[in-house]
Amino acid sequence: MMALWIVLHLAFLGAGTIQPLVQESGFRDSATVEPSLLNLCLPLEDQDTTQILSTGSEPLLVQVQVFVSDVLNVDILQYTLSSVLMLRLNWLDTRLAWNTSAYPRHAVTLPWDSLWTPKLTIWEALWVNWKDQMPQIQVHHSGQVVLNLALTTETNCNFELLHFPRDQSNCSLSFYAFSNTVKELEFQAQVKNEIVSVKREYVVYDLKIQDPPQDLVPGFQVMISLKNTALESVMSLLVPGEALLLADVCGALLPLQATERIAYKVTLLLGYLVFHSSLVQALPSSSSCNPLLIYYFTILLLLLFLSTMETVLLAGLLARDSLRNKSSPSPVPREEQRDQENPGPNPEASPRGEKGSRSWAEAADHTFFLIYVASVVCSQFLFIGIWIWATCNSDPAPGEAAPLGGQPRL
Repeated sequence: MMALWIVLHLAFLGAGTIQPLVQESGFRDSATVEPSLLNLCLPLEDQDTTQILSTGSEPLLVQVQVFVSDVLNVDILQYTLSSVLMLRLNWLDTRLAWNTSAYPRHAVTLPWDSLWTPKLTIWEALWVNWKDQMPQIQVHHSGQVVLNLALTTETNCNFELLHFPRDQSNCSLSFYAFSNTVKELEFQAQVKNEIVSVKREYVVYDLKIQDPPQDLVPGFQVMISLKNTALESVMSLLVPGEALLLADVCGALLPLQATERIAYKVTLLLGYLVFHSSLVQALPSSSSCNPLLIYYFTILLLLLFLSTMETVLLAGLLARDSLRNKSSPSPVPREEQRDQENPGPNPEASPRGEKGSRSWAEAADHTFFLIYVASVVCSQFLFIGIWIWATCNSDPAPGEAAPLGGQPRL
């Protein structure tokens, strides 16, 4: 009997139906079922005047509690973030209040399409999936209306990847009610972190509510701060690069005359080229503020290339000199012939022969090795300093950089 009285009371007030609460703004079909229109017989002017409670000069205050329960996926290549949210909206509609002494029931549950509810749109959303396609509205005897919504959404996020894989980014979810104005509706929102699992590469370390950029449309903005734990990225990116660089330095200890040295250097260079190509595909690229690792591994590639070219060049010059000496033999003095005919112990001849056999190519190779090691050490310290103190200011957006661009005013 009480529920029948509430339905008749709502029909008398002419509470209009609404469209789905949060519209999908992307590439999937809507997961929300359109409500059936129950008041098509009402005049159009009656429907317009009963959509939202008029409170005079003050806008209707809607309190919103946002519960972030999980962050499913962070895709830095596609610049997207998937998250699970629950919204709890409540507002006071005095038209729905009743006397508990006459009707001893403190709350009733009604279909969500039988009352006015805020029509929200997520500005950054690519798609939205609802946990409950037909949520229920709870109405208290004081006129307090409570609506709970659970959703999974994928939104666009401009990640700050300069210090990847130790990056930190802020992703925003902007909720707007485009069917109302700030004179009609006002949101008072708060957010709570209910994520209990931290077994992911990106973790949420802060949540906050801030004012949205649009000031003519009622709304609120949830800011999700993400931090990269970076353990997997460090193991798969930095360790192989440093190991190849150390192996290249150790390869310079092989004799220049040994043919294995050239094969060793070329094998390292080819292996690093394969690693660098896979690295470029794994790291994101943008118009500005690219990850510092891209420049770091490119410098390592240049160092390995210079080391390989130095080995090939000096080994080639040394082989050419040896071939030239074989093609034009010099006359052997008589004293050396006597020494060859009567070999004997000569302790002074051995050190002189070793000292004279050290050619200019070996001296150049030793000098290059010292310079190369110094360059590698300096590059490591230089990169550490840039990593700590470097900052990057992104280029202005096309709308802001254009002469007639800027934030749209709705």
